[in-house]
Amino acid sequence: MTRTLLSLGHGYSAAALARRLIPQGWRVIGTTRDAAKARAIAATGVEPLLWPADLGPALAQATHLLASAAPDAAGDPMLAAHADQIAAAPLEWAGYLSTTGVYGDHHGGWVDEDTALTPGTPRGQMRVKAEAQWQALGLPLHIFRLAGIYGPGRGPFEKVRDGTARLIIKPGQVFSRIHVDDIAQALEASMNAPRPGAVYNICDDDPAPPQDVIAHAAQLLGLPRPPAIPYEQAEMTPMARSFYAESKRVRNDRMKTELGVALAYPDYRAGLAALLAGR
Repeated sequence: MTRTLLSLGHGYSAAALARRLIPQGWRVIGTTRDAAKARAIAATGVEPLLWPADLGPALAQATHLLASAAPDAAGDPMLAAHADQIAAAPLEWAGYLSTTGVYGDHHGGWVDEDTALTPGTPRGQMRVKAEAQWQALGLPLHIFRLAGIYGPGRGPFEKVRDGTARLIIKPGQVFSRIHVDDIAQALEASMNAPRPGAVYNICDDDPAPPQDVIAHAAQLLGLPRPPAIPYEQAEMTPMARSFYAESKRVRNDRMKTELGVALAYPDYRAGLAALLAGR
C-alpha cells in the first residue's frame, strides 16, 4: 500500500514535510480553501483538495494524517465538519500542529511538555481546546507544539533591507523559534517511529530576545542596526502584540531523545546564515 499523507490545512510547515516525503514515493493530498493555492500546491507534487469537501475518499486512502488548520473559538474547523469521518479512519499515524503558546507566560522561565497548560491569549486558549478535541478522537495521535516558525520567505531580511525593521525592546522578553525544515524532519522522524499519545515541543536550542535576531540579520547583511523602540511605543498588529504578551524558554529534550532529531539549525544564527545563502 502506498504511504499516503492527508494534510488538513496544507500550509507552510506541511509543505516542508511534503518536500521530504514525495521524493521517497509518498503520496500527499493537501486541503486548501483557495483555488489559486490549489494550483500552487499541485505544482509541488501534492494533490490538492478544495475544502469544504467530502473527506471520505481521501481518508479511506490515507495511512497518515497531519492537521495544521488554525482553530477558531469553536475549536478545530476540520473536526467541526468531519470529526466522525476522521475518527473512523484506519490511520497508522496522526499529527496535530499546535503551538508553544498553550503554556502561557512564564516570565522567561523554562517549560517542557509536562508544564501545565495556562494560555493567557485567546489564540493559545483556542489551541488548548483544539488539542483536546483531537485527543478525544482515539486516533494514534501525536501533538507537536511549535515555537515561532521561520524559514524561506519567512525571515527578517526583507524588513531589514527595506528599512522597516525595528528593535522592539521589552526587558526580559525571550522567544523560542524553529526553522521550518527542522519541523519537517521532526514530523518525519515521528512518522517513522510512532508513539501514539506523545507530545513534543519543536524548537531550537537558543531561546533569545527578538531584537537580537533582527540585529544579527542586519549584521549579516552589512546594514546599519535598526532603531530601537520601547515595546510600549511600538506600532504592532494585534497578532504581533499577542506574542509579546508571553515570555518563556521552551525545552526540546524529548524531541531529541525520543525522535533522535539532530537540528539542522540549532539556533537563529545558523538558520539566518542558511537563509541568506539561499538554502
